[in-house]
Amino acid sequence: MSFYTCLVVMFGGALGTLARYLVSVATAPFSRYMPWGTIVGVNMLGSFVIGFFGTLTLASGRYPVSETTRLFVMLGLCGGYTTFSSFSLQTLDLLRIGAWGRALLTVILSVVLSVGAVALGHVAASRLNSHTILIAQADVEEEV
Repeated sequence: MSFYTCLVVMFGGALGTLARYLVSVATAPFSRYMPWGTIVGVNMLGSFVIGFFGTLTLASGRYPVSETTRLFVMLGLCGGYTTFSSFSLQTLDLLRIGAWGRALLTVILSVVLSVGAVALGHVAASRLNSHTILIAQADVEEEV
C-alpha cells in the first residue's frame, strides 16, 4: 500500500460520494415512502457496476486494467457510492415510525436486488470476456 494508492482510493470515494448525493437529490420525490433511490439508484446500480467492472477488468478479462484503476473504481468510486450505512439508517427510520412492512421490504429488496445486480454484472462481463471468471474481487479485499 502506497500513499499514491491511498490518494487514488480517496479520490474515487469522493466522486462516489458526490454521485450518491446527486442520486439522492434526484430520487427524493420518488423516495418519500420507500427509499427507492437507495435501493435501486444506489445499491442495485453500484452492485451491478462493481460486478461488471470487477469481472471485465481482471488480468484475464477482456479489458484488463491496473490494480490501481481497479481500486479506484471498486473500492473508491463504488465504495463511496454504495452506502450501506444510508440503507441501514433509512431502514431504522422506517422501523422507528412503525412501518415494519416497508422496513422488511426495504431489506429484502436491497439485498436481493443488489446481489442479483452484482451477479448480472459478473455474468455480462464474463460473456464479454468469452469465458467464466469466478472471482471479481480485488486482491487487496481478499486480505482483509
